[in-house]
Amino acid sequence: MAVPEHPFATKATALHKQESAIRVFLRAATYFILCCAAFIFLDIFLKGAPVVFQANFPFVNFDFLTKSPETLVVYQDGEGEIQQQSANQFEAMREAHPDGQYDIIGSYSYSAGGVLGPLIGTAFLVMICMTVALSIGVASAIFLSEYSRGGRTIRGIRLAILNLAGVPSIVFGLFGLGFFCYAVPNIVAEPAGRSLFHFQLPFSNSYLSLEGWDACMLAGGCTLALMILPVIITACEESLRAVPMGFREGSLALGATKWQTIRKAVLPYAFPGILTASILGITRVAGETAPIMFTAAVAHKDKLPWQDLESSGLGRLFEFFFQKVQALPYHIYTVAAKIPQSDYNKPMQYGSVFIFMMLVFAFASFSILLRIQFRKKLKW
Repeated sequence: MAVPEHPFATKATALHKQESAIRVFLRAATYFILCCAAFIFLDIFLKGAPVVFQANFPFVNFDFLTKSPETLVVYQDGEGEIQQQSANQFEAMREAHPDGQYDIIGSYSYSAGGVLGPLIGTAFLVMICMTVALSIGVASAIFLSEYSRGGRTIRGIRLAILNLAGVPSIVFGLFGLGFFCYAVPNIVAEPAGRSLFHFQLPFSNSYLSLEGWDACMLAGGCTLALMILPVIITACEESLRAVPMGFREGSLALGATKWQTIRKAVLPYAFPGILTASILGITRVAGETAPIMFTAAVAHKDKLPWQDLESSGLGRLFEFFFQKVQALPYHIYTVAAKIPQSDYNKPMQYGSVFIFMMLVFAFASFSILLRIQFRKKLKW
């Protein structure tokens, strides 16, 4: 007995077959990308984790986290064994045992020590960046969302913000080099030859000169702030718009001013989104190399930023911010591309990338946990 055909059954037309094929292709492409990402992360973990962690107590290689990069010296001792030491340790050993036999095989820059200097420099750059970006970004988002009346000018501003979000980071680096390093006003004792314009300040021997800050920590932080400012503004504006209009109307009906309404009835409920955008912005700027390469980063520095400052008082603060620093992304770029490659460089390469990957993962997880926590407290 023949089974009757279902009247509502979908017929396998050529269009349905084409859609099925496209669906299979997109699914396969997604899984392929995920597999590639998993392979990269697994390779970094397997080669980088042994540099940071060890089998014996205290199970963590604290030297890698508490020392700055140094030159690695590979030599053959008197017994014919190949040894590896940092340049400082090697010189100290030679001074202690001047009669020993040390046949130097080679020296490898930035392949010994650790990543303390780059970590500290990255932290200061991120703090400056987020301070500038959040203060300007949140204020701009509040104006665009709460105070602006729309119109052609506001639409043009929003379009410019969206376009800036897609500009390559190296363009921001070149802009920061030209603007912050060579053009912004600076108070100096004597104008430099590159000064665009200068005049002497009243009742002072100093000059206000348009000669920039030169490459320094402050210039790098401000350049990074400009780079993520479009993302911060867009994310904060969307968070503010997500707050129901009834909250504003209820606050205004009770006699609150416009600013009181924004501060008490809007910002607390938009805070989870603003916080998430901020922490994700940190994960982005922490890994940028091109902007800081032009404006702030240096490959090697013996001292940490707060060490050996010569000034005192307010001048000490200026000296602190107007110095170059090491940075973890630039350090990774240096050990991976700027020095001769060998097996002796790889521990530093993979260890640095592993530390950076763990930092990004920690920031992303922290943002998710904070967002969940704040959303539990704020129920609409």
